[in-house]
Amino acid sequence: MAGCQSRGRAVNRLLIEAATADNELHVDTATHIDICVSHTYVTTMLTDELKKGSAEFLVLSLLEAEPRHGYELQKLIESRSKGVLTFHVATLYPLLYRMEDRGWILGRWVEKAGERRRRFYRLTAAGRAALDAQRKTWREFVAAINQVSGVRYV
Repeated sequence: MAGCQSRGRAVNRLLIEAATADNELHVDTATHIDICVSHTYVTTMLTDELKKGSAEFLVLSLLEAEPRHGYELQKLIESRSKGVLTFHVATLYPLLYRMEDRGWILGRWVEKAGERRRRFYRLTAAGRAALDAQRKTWREFVAAINQVSGVRYV
């Protein structure tokens, strides 16, 4: 266990108990296994998984206020999350195209003098309904997590 901690890793101790044929547990024959876990890897994986599950919700939320282009959405997510959430072009634009295919958002090319053309996305009625449903789901999810974990937000 000390080897894991000296390398800056968390230790999860797994106790494997041996049971006899009559299902009596014998702790004296139990085996302890230490599993070293890198916090960085776990945090990154958790963040990546949470991002996948919340990307549509974040985009819909930002489009609720006004139409925006992809780069603006990317920068707003990054700045409002203080850099915790970042989306690369390779993942953001396919997400926008899927949401457009679902009818949640509508994209329109806009050209302004002296600027390159940009595709602005706006929320549709179906997108607003999806946003409302996702907000309800997130509220329920956060409330459940708070109940179990004891985490409270002010």
